[in-house]
Amino acid sequence: MNRYETANKVGIIGVIGNVFLFIIKISLGLFSKSQSMIADAINSASDIFASLMTWLGSKISSVPNDKEHNFGHGKAEYIFSMIISISMIFLSLKLLLNAVVSIIENKQLLFSWLLIGVCLITILVKVILFIYTKSLYKKSNNLLIKANMIDHRNDSIITLFTTVAILFSRIGIFWLDGVVGIIISLWILIVGVKLFQDSYNVLMDSAIDDESKNKILEVIKSDNEVKRIGTLYSIPVGYQYIVVVTIYVDGSLSTMNSHKIADNLEKIISKKVDNINKVIIHVEPFLH
Repeated sequence: MNRYETANKVGIIGVIGNVFLFIIKISLGLFSKSQSMIADAINSASDIFASLMTWLGSKISSVPNDKEHNFGHGKAEYIFSMIISISMIFLSLKLLLNAVVSIIENKQLLFSWLLIGVCLITILVKVILFIYTKSLYKKSNNLLIKANMIDHRNDSIITLFTTVAILFSRIGIFWLDGVVGIIISLWILIVGVKLFQDSYNVLMDSAIDDESKNKILEVIKSDNEVKRIGTLYSIPVGYQYIVVVTIYVDGSLSTMNSHKIADNLEKIISKKVDNINKVIIHVEPFLH
């Protein structure tokens, strides 16, 4: 199963799981007037949207290159990740406002053991989904899968806070429900901003990471025929990079021999560095 098929599968499973959780959370949240449970339910609704975006984004990014898109459609993965992040940011601000209002107006929730049951079911489902998506992310290194993985992990922690707030309401401490609603909102906001930054960096053609760059340079330096390394540029195409390097070789070498050096280095770099789409090595004469 390739990285795009994996993302599709994660998206479909995420939609099914989150629709189930949203229905039971929003029903009991509105009935009990629990701000933390309502916030938790809305968070599940955002996860449904995130899962749908994962499915759609992976479907588009898997389309191969064509005349209009010479390097494929890989950046769609990051466009849809950015859409997910923006929706999370707006949602968190709305939830934050509602939670603050509930504290100011001293709104009280109706305690129910059903609320606790829903919380425990949510935590169990989300932990299972987190473990599952984490294993797939390690294999695929797909940002959309990573976004879903983080969502599942955060949801488990968020719902744990919700459980505590509901339990405290049983002994008359209602303000904690609003405080937990604020914590959940801020958590969603932070995660949304972080995901936005990750997506933005790729879409703005950020350079390849230092670890990969150092690996490329080490390969080139290991070739005794290379007298000097010039510029190194990288352009992201989806989750991979096109790398353009200038090297200097003995000016007395024939064109054929100098190109053989470049071709050999391109093959070695492509094998040794995982996130490389294509390596282009430009050869210049080194004058003594």
